[in-house]
Amino acid sequence: MVVIRLSRGGAKARPFYTIVAADKRARRDGNFIERLGFYNPNAKGGEEKLRIATDRLNYWLGVGATPSDTVARLVKEAKAAAPAA
Repeated sequence: MVVIRLSRGGAKARPFYTIVAADKRARRDGNFIERLGFYNPNAKGGEEKLRIATDRLNYWLGVGATPSDTVARLVKEAKAAAPAA
């Protein structure tokens, strides 16, 4: 089963997450199938906080991938912010 989740990167106390489609049995930061975007919770000023490739996200959701709770929340935020931008 494929799950869409966050993979952590960045330094200690400075997290940076990549949104990936991965096999459910794979480790959190291990192998993944495809990179779909990123989330930077510490973005300041003009830095981009969230980027998601919505076409690829919709593809994976269409073939049965399940998003994690956090990814579902981020997608909802991105959709709400898109018309305002």
